[in-house]
Formats: sequence, C-alpha cells, structure tokens
Amino acid sequence: MATRTSNDLELVHLTKRYGQTVAVNDVSHIFPPASYICLLGPSGCGKSSTLRMIAGHETVSDGAILLDGADISHLPPARRGTAMMFQSYALFPHLSVKDNVAFSLKMKGVDKETRHARAMKLLDLVAMDHLADRLPAQLSGGQQQRVALARALVTEPRVLLLDEPLSALDPFLRIRMRAELKRLQRELGITFVHVTHGQDEALALADECVVMNNAVIEQAGPPRDVWSRPRTEFVARFMGGHNVIGWDGARYAIRADEVSIAAIGLPAAVTGVEYQGDRVAVTTKTEAGEEIVSLVPEDRFFAAPINPGETVHLGWDQGRMHRLEA
Repeated sequence: MATRTSNDLELVHLTKRYGQTVAVNDVSHIFPPASYICLLGPSGCGKSSTLRMIAGHETVSDGAILLDGADISHLPPARRGTAMMFQSYALFPHLSVKDNVAFSLKMKGVDKETRHARAMKLLDLVAMDHLADRLPAQLSGGQQQRVALARALVTEPRVLLLDEPLSALDPFLRIRMRAELKRLQRELGITFVHVTHGQDEALALADECVVMNNAVIEQAGPPRDVWSRPRTEFVARFMGGHNVIGWDGARYAIRADEVSIAAIGLPAAVTGVEYQGDRVAVTTKTEAGEEIVSLVPEDRFFAAPINPGETVHLGWDQGRMHRLEA
C-alpha cells in the first residue's frame, strides 16, 4: 500500500453488497494525490461499483472513503470534492455547450457572468471555446466528450472520476483523447480515477494500475510493474502478452515475445496464426495441453511461414520466466 499523505483518496475496508451479492469486498487502498489511476478488470469485477461509491452514486455497505483525511462516504455527491464524467456524457440537449458546462454553477447560485466566464475558461482548456454556442446534437462524439469533461471540471474537484470515457469513440479518436486526458491531468494537478476494461488504455494513461477481480484488488502498482511482474495467473492473462505454464510444480508467466520458434525445444502443434502488422501471433498447443503463444517478428515469420496443423518447437530463456504467487 502507498505511503499516506494529507491529500490522499483512501478506501478503508470498503464493501458493497447488493442483497446477497458482494460487488466490492473489504477493499483498502490509498490512491496517491495528483496521479492518474486506472481501475481495470473484467465485467462484474467491482470497478464501476467502487467508482460510483467514491462519487456518491452508490451507498457504502461497510467501510469508509477518505479524502484529505475526512470521511466523505455519507456526504451527497456535490459536497465530496469529486466530480464524475459519465460514459454516456449525459449532456442536456436543449442547452448550449456553454450552458451545459455552467449548469452546476447555476444550481449553486453563481451569477451568470461569473459562471459563463468560468465555463469559457474550461472550454478553452479542452479546445472547445469556439463552439460554445452550439447544441450537443451539432457536435461529434469527440466534441461531446470534451464538453462533458469541461462540465465535470467546472466545480474544481480534487478528484475527477471517469467511467469508461473512451469506450464510445472510434479507435483513432480514442488514442487522441488518451493524450488529451493525460495532458489535462498533468496541467490541473488533480487525481483522475478512470475505470476501463482496456489494458492498452490503462498502460498508456496510468501512473498506477489497479487490477480488480472477484470484488477485490488483485494487484496495484505502476503499469510497467503490473504488466511485467504479474503476481497471479489472472493478472498475467488479463493484462495480456503473457503465457502461463506449469514448470517444476509451479506456475510461471513467460512473455509471448520471449517465446521463439526454434529448431529444437518443446514440441507443440500450431492451432492459429494471426497477422498483427509488425508481428505475427502463432498460437500453439503443447503435448500437455497448454496453450502457448509466440509473437514472431513479421519479417522473420514470412521468411519461413508456418501454417495451422504443423508441429513446431518452442524455446525461451528460463531466466525470463516469472513465478506466479497464485
């Protein structure tokens, strides 16, 4: 667990139950301040329930949520010091871009001139000030997302919560918006907590990856540590890029790009070949029934192509094998 400071967002034995179903099970974790956090895991792992409890959109069954040392778990969403950007953006269709961004300030009784000035400052930050008078229906998906982001930031939250914000965008725009989110987080110097099921998205954005499975945190740490040194078989498989094999009575992860097609080695039958641009994924099954993927550089593969049904030999440096704890 991270070292505690005065500005942390902290979960303390946090639990969420829906009847007999436990969605989040006794989770304790400190999110370092002014960092980009990605909560990731498969559907139903508890990541969205965790985010919604932090936001105040779900009640806490047990435990506490601390921000700057104060328990915010029983405060209404508007008094928590957090703001949430929803997956659907949830813009008001009858309001202009500027009035959408200023809406929460209007509800707080802020005068029109002040709230519009604040809205325009945020729209400038997300490069949408030139479209301030348009309606949401006149914007592209990426533009609507920028407006939703400005609206979430207008209240100057200490923590911004993002619920799969890139899932509705096409792949090209998704990559572009990743860079924009990271830039904004660095410029604003606040904590972003971003829920995603995309491993690539988390690796690209996060200062800390928090991998959830079966209602608990399975592993948390810097992206490179989580990806290259998975603690469990689940994390190794979920984060991708690894094979999990049995060896001398233990379970090990070996990166797919460390497995080579060799003249001698472990015999395996080729079950699939997938071209991936700069490399080719060759999926095999060993005599023991284990599936092992080898990522072969594209030029090397096409110099000696391999087809499904053929038998190959697999080799790797045993020093690159990573022993799993579970």
